[in-house]
Amino acid sequence: MRDLLFLSHRIPYPPDKGEKIRAWHILRHLARTHRIHLGCFVDDPADRAHIETLRAHCADLHAVVIDRRRQKALSLLRARPGRPLTLGYFADAGLAGWVRGKQQAGISRAFVYCSAMAPYLMGARTMRRVLDMVDVDSAKWAAYAARAAWPASMVWAREARTLLAFERRAAADFDRTLFVSQAEAAEFRRLSPETAGRVGWFDNGVDLDGFSPGHAFATPYPPGGQDIVFTGTMDYWPNVDAVTWFAEAVLPGVQAACPQARFTVVGANPAPAVQRLATLAGVQVTGRVPDVRPYLHHAALVVAPLRIARGTQNKVLEAMAMARPVVTTTDAFAGLRATPGEDLLVADGAAAFAAQCAAVLRGEYPGLGAAARAAVARHYAWDATLAGLDALFLDTSLAHEAMP
Repeated sequence: MRDLLFLSHRIPYPPDKGEKIRAWHILRHLARTHRIHLGCFVDDPADRAHIETLRAHCADLHAVVIDRRRQKALSLLRARPGRPLTLGYFADAGLAGWVRGKQQAGISRAFVYCSAMAPYLMGARTMRRVLDMVDVDSAKWAAYAARAAWPASMVWAREARTLLAFERRAAADFDRTLFVSQAEAAEFRRLSPETAGRVGWFDNGVDLDGFSPGHAFATPYPPGGQDIVFTGTMDYWPNVDAVTWFAEAVLPGVQAACPQARFTVVGANPAPAVQRLATLAGVQVTGRVPDVRPYLHHAALVVAPLRIARGTQNKVLEAMAMARPVVTTTDAFAGLRATPGEDLLVADGAAAFAAQCAAVLRGEYPGLGAAARAAVARHYAWDATLAGLDALFLDTSLAHEAMP
């Protein structure tokens, strides 16, 4: 087996949120044919307990435990003209030294997860380097800026500009740069045409055995309601915006048509704005739960009312895998291999979104959940989506070929 250096901006275990799910399955896949030397950051205190579990999957592990507030302050102190704040957040001298040591030890292959980790291997021409940007993060910051008030809009617009410039430099430097969907790759090629020949993509997957409607779970909901659920990390601004908009602007319309409708927000670290939603009629905020699957399994409907979204939404794939009806926005649907109106429902605007939710709760789409499960089974099994990844490390002639 060959040695492979794997860098990730967050610890890729446990696979309980979007960015960690993709990273974990890639790491586990590459570990079949490589000895993994993993360098990563741990910025959630709850994840510290999993460092030793992850170590068992690696030949070596260098985990940098950081405090989010301190890192945000450091990123501001490290700010320089033209430098994204993101790079300052994920800069660490100890990790940089560990990476240099791996290079000096002769490791010649590297998989880098997220553009924020690219600086650790910029210019390392003696290595075969694959960069998985996942999403076009600069476009996400531009979307933030468009929705935010000053001065946040100014800060986020600067981050969008500077990060895009860095993404383009990184894509030009690495042997291969990958994205989570064909749509994301196409968007980056449009923004960075000079790197188009070095850009590819591969889908996310879903654990079809773990997220299966065949499991038996006790219901987490009190009796007597029609339960609508959203799952996600609840201090992430797009998720905060999504559930706030749904609870305040959409849910009243759903409840007018279906009085028993209730909305449950499931996910760790609920921001104050999310916690306040629990004061609204028919809204529950759980915080962190040990397993989201019971909430999905017993939900009448799963919603993804994201108004800012990049790439493929794992929360949508997981709900569909559990054969639940899903209503999503166009932004959250983008890049998904599914058919609106057959496998899931897509709506924008409060009135249209509420109408689709009410239609599901009234039983107007009886086959939607089964069709959803079939769609993800066809396109999103992890073994299939990752099948072409190993070829990127075989020989240099493959560096610019398309994936998948």
